[in-house]
Amino acid sequence: MSGDLIVPDAAQGVVVFVHGSGSSRHSPRNRYVAAALNEAGLGTLLFDLLTPEEEADRANVFDIALLAERLLERTAWVREQPEAKGLPIGYFGASTGAAAALWAAAEPGNAVAAVVSRGGRPDLAGDRLAEVRAPTLLIVGGRDPVVVELNEEARGRLRAESLITVVPGATHLFEEPGALEAVAGHARDWFTTHFSGPREPM
Repeated sequence: MSGDLIVPDAAQGVVVFVHGSGSSRHSPRNRYVAAALNEAGLGTLLFDLLTPEEEADRANVFDIALLAERLLERTAWVREQPEAKGLPIGYFGASTGAAAALWAAAEPGNAVAAVVSRGGRPDLAGDRLAEVRAPTLLIVGGRDPVVVELNEEARGRLRAESLITVVPGATHLFEEPGALEAVAGHARDWFTTHFSGPREPM
């Protein structure tokens, strides 16, 4: 699976991006957020969860367990890279990717420092939500009422620290002026705050 890993000098941690259905590592929205995180001294990995052949089967796009398995594989790979050795790991998930991020964060032995969801479907992680240990930020658009409701329901099932942040006037894709900038700012603050704790063992 192709991916783009960027780790600035003296990085505070690495954020692995988990794109949603119909998207890829070339998503301009995720790349915008990743660039903002890089500027803040955070490493990023953007990669494709599925091969082009697998994406042709729409069932794979919504197979949260499969997506989470791929994410766990890439997380293990990041931890092996010399420039990322010992750095805290975070997940940034969008749409169905948010469910995969939370599913993977609930995996025993997978130490994740923080999770951020952008317009996500955390509800699709189901019973795994109660097992998530990572502090989780759910970012939703104020003009995306169905997703707001689904996120509120999912947050009620989370036992870890969690917060819902509503971006006023934003729809599902955060295409409105200033909306994506707000997402990047909230994500940056969440990761930098939670990456400042004890580091994973090398």
